[in-house]
Amino acid sequence: MTRRLTIMLLLAFTAIWFSNLEYRKLVNPDEGRYAEIPREMVASGDWTTPRLNDIKYFEKPALQYWATATAYTLFGEHQWTARLWSALTGFLGVLMVFFTGRRLFGAQAGWYAALVLASSLLWVLIAHVNTLDMGVSFFLAAAVCAFLLAQHDTTAARKRTGWMLTAWAAVALAVLSKGLIGLVLPGAALVLYILVERDWKLIGRLRLATGIVLLLVLTLPWFVAVSRANPEFFHFFFIHEHFERFLTKQHGRYQPPYYFIPVLLAGMLPWTVTLIDALARAWKRAPRQSFQVQRFLLLWSAVVFVFFSVSDSKLVSYILPIFPALALLIGVRLTQLSTRALAWQTLPAALAGIAVLALMPGIESYASREVPVEMFHNYAPWLIAAAVLQIAGAAACAWLAWRGRTNAALVVLASAGLAFAQLALSGHESLSKANSAYYIVQKIKPELKPGMPFYSVDTYDQSLQFYLQRPTTMVSYKDELGFGIAQEPQKFIPTVAQFEKKWDAEHEALAMMSPQRYDELRAKGLPMRLVARDTRRVIVARDLTGHR
Repeated sequence: MTRRLTIMLLLAFTAIWFSNLEYRKLVNPDEGRYAEIPREMVASGDWTTPRLNDIKYFEKPALQYWATATAYTLFGEHQWTARLWSALTGFLGVLMVFFTGRRLFGAQAGWYAALVLASSLLWVLIAHVNTLDMGVSFFLAAAVCAFLLAQHDTTAARKRTGWMLTAWAAVALAVLSKGLIGLVLPGAALVLYILVERDWKLIGRLRLATGIVLLLVLTLPWFVAVSRANPEFFHFFFIHEHFERFLTKQHGRYQPPYYFIPVLLAGMLPWTVTLIDALARAWKRAPRQSFQVQRFLLLWSAVVFVFFSVSDSKLVSYILPIFPALALLIGVRLTQLSTRALAWQTLPAALAGIAVLALMPGIESYASREVPVEMFHNYAPWLIAAAVLQIAGAAACAWLAWRGRTNAALVVLASAGLAFAQLALSGHESLSKANSAYYIVQKIKPELKPGMPFYSVDTYDQSLQFYLQRPTTMVSYKDELGFGIAQEPQKFIPTVAQFEKKWDAEHEALAMMSPQRYDELRAKGLPMRLVARDTRRVIVARDLTGHR
C-alpha cells in the first residue's frame, strides 16, 4: 500500500471517527454523570474533590475528569468536548496498535491489526460514548504494548529501559483512570506468563525499582491530596469501590459467568470468525524467540476475561481492554490466511446485518411508555442503512479476497464495520428525547433565574444538571449519591413530606419529578404550575401565582 493511499485512508478514518461527537445528545446515566463532574470542577475551581450534583463522588479517580475539564476550559462545555477523551483515547489506541504490530510482527500485520481495531463494534461504540472504560482500556493496552516492545528480542538494549518506563507510566495513568485494576490486571498477566514460561529472568528486566518510583510519583499526589481534603475517601474508594464491588452483587450488575462470551463474539464483529481462528493458533511457540509475544497477548486477554467473568459486577464494556491485544493477534493471523480462507472467514460478518434486518419488523416490541414506538420507527432507517452496508461490505470483502486482492478486501470490510457502528450509534439520537434531559431543559429555560431553587423529587436524572449548568437539590432519592449525601446531609431533603413543607414556603422554585409523583402531589393540592413534561419527567414551578 502506497504512502499516499495510507495518508488518505488515515484522514478519512479521522473524519469519520470524530464526525458525530456533537450530533448526539448526552444520555443517561453515564454520559450525563461523566460530563457533569468535570463541569463542576471548572465551575468550582476545585480539581481535587470530584463532585456530582454538588455531592462528593469518590467512585472513580480523577484523570478523565481533569481531561474533560481541560477540554471545557479550552473549547467550551459541549457534547463533543464531553466525549472528546473517550474518542481521542480510542483513536490513539488504533494508532498504537498499528505502531506496535508493525514493530513486533511486520508492517502488514500492523496495518491489518489497526484495521481490525478501528472497526471492531464494541471498540467503536465505547469510544463514542462518554464513559471511563475507553480511557482505562487505552492505558492498559499502552502498558501491554510498551512492555512487549521492551521485551521483544529485536529491541535494542538501550531502548528497553525507555519502553519499560513507558509501560510503568501507562499503568499509573490506568490507575488514575479507574483504580487498582490498572495495576492488578497487568500484574496478574505478568505473573501468569512468568509461571507458565518459567522465565524467571524476566523479573530482572522489569525495571522494578525505577518503575515503582515512577508509578508512585504519578499516582500518589492526587490520592494524598484528596484523602487529606476528605478523610472518608480512603475507605470508600479502596474498600467499597474495589473489594466490595468485585465480591458482592450490591450494584445490581450480576450476570452469569458466561456473560462475556456473547459480548466478545458480538463486540469483535466483523472479525469474529477470524478471532476464533487467531485464538486457536496464538499459543503456538514462535521459533527462535526467547520472549513469546503472542502467548503473552493470549494470557493477558485470558486474565482480563476471567477476572471480570468471576466478578459479581459485570458491564458490557469491562472486557474492552483486551480488544487491542486481540486485534494484534488477528492482524498476525490475517497475514497468514490464504485469499480463499479469508473470503470464507469474513463473509459470515454479513450475518450481523441480516440479523438486524430480521429484527426490524418487530421493532415495535421494544417500545414502552417511556420510549414510545414513534422513536423506534425513527431509529429504524438508521439501523437498516447500517445493516445493508454491513452485508454489502462483507460480500464485497469476500469477492475481493477470492480474487486475491487482500488489502482492498480488508479495507472494505473495516470501512463497513466502522460505518455500521457509527450509523447505529448516530441513529440512537432518535431515542434521545426519552434518554436525555436536553429537550426538556430547552423548554424550561425561560423559567430559570440565577439562584432559583431546583429540586429533584424522588428521582435523579444524570444529564439534567449538565444541560441546566447547575446542580439540583435531591429529595428522598439517594442511589449512587448516598455516600456523598451521608457526608453532607444538609444538601439533602430526606422525605417528600419535608419537601412539601419547603415548597410551600418558597417564593420561586422549580422541581423535577416523575409523572406518577406529579399526579400524586397534584391530587394533594400542592401549589405548582406545570412547565414541561415528557415521557419520563415532569417539571413544575412554584411562584406567587402557582396553581395546579
